[in-house]
Amino acid sequence: MRIGVTIDLKADALAAGMSAEDAAEFDSEVTVEAICVSLSVLGYEPVRVGNVRRLIEQLAAGNRWDGVFNLCEGMSGVSREAQAPAVLEAYGIPYVFSDPLTCALTLDKAMAKRVVRDCGVSTPDFAVIETPKDIAKVALPYPVFLKPLAEGSGKGVGDHSKAVDAAGLAARAAYLLERFRQPVLVETYLSGREFTVGITGTGDEAEVLGLCEIVPLANYAGDGYGLVNKSEGWEDKVAFDYRPQGVVVRAVEEVALAAWRALRCRDGGRVDVRCDGDGQPHFIEVNPLAGIRPAYSDLCLIANNAGLSYTDLIGKVMASFRRRHPELG
Repeated sequence: MRIGVTIDLKADALAAGMSAEDAAEFDSEVTVEAICVSLSVLGYEPVRVGNVRRLIEQLAAGNRWDGVFNLCEGMSGVSREAQAPAVLEAYGIPYVFSDPLTCALTLDKAMAKRVVRDCGVSTPDFAVIETPKDIAKVALPYPVFLKPLAEGSGKGVGDHSKAVDAAGLAARAAYLLERFRQPVLVETYLSGREFTVGITGTGDEAEVLGLCEIVPLANYAGDGYGLVNKSEGWEDKVAFDYRPQGVVVRAVEEVALAAWRALRCRDGGRVDVRCDGDGQPHFIEVNPLAGIRPAYSDLCLIANNAGLSYTDLIGKVMASFRRRHPELG
């Protein structure tokens, strides 16, 4: 079975003139190679395709695959993660991971929060700042936490993300509006423990793969797991506990799994959960196209600590995909 591999490479983005911060979500050659090797071990024939523009070029040239392992983040727009799966659906080609609706919905953090809240999943109160005029309309109690509405990899989260008064809120909101040219999400700040939860499967078959607690160290930057804390040199900023203790752990898993199902995520990914001052867990956001760079990405490390090899992880993702597409045999 021929499986195309669609992915955005950081090297390509940098060569096209993007900044290191803007290209932070994109992957490395190491990831592509690891995916292809694992697919081969699992009995598939991997075919490297590239980003969404190269996917379109390949399809226009008449190339087809039995399925596509899609990790395209997209280059621009608030629905950029939906572009590749939408193209594949137009051509009737099955693909791994979530569909266009889920990819677009989850990248807009406020829309995702509205859906999970409607489904009964706890999430912190929030407001959205579309323009500078909206700043004065925010009526949440302080402190609050600000971040770009539709970014990943902790972009826009840093030293000044937590605002303790109106002046801090206004300054941070103005900066984010200017820097990222998109709305700003403002949330009630949660002071408790922070987790990221790995999930594989779809719908009722989805299950928690494992979870990791984000433990701030002395040089942790700001009050959130942002880009600085995730980048090289993170060792003196943050620690990762893959065997967290306490009665809250089960509740964290339940919140993550409920959000995953509410947002109709598929095959594999991560859900971020944070606790309030009383220890109650709340949904923060979901990544339906989670990074899977070996020995680096959170989902891979969670799988490793659950006793799974990288190929085992890809195998679980592909098994979920195949269950959704029994016509592939």
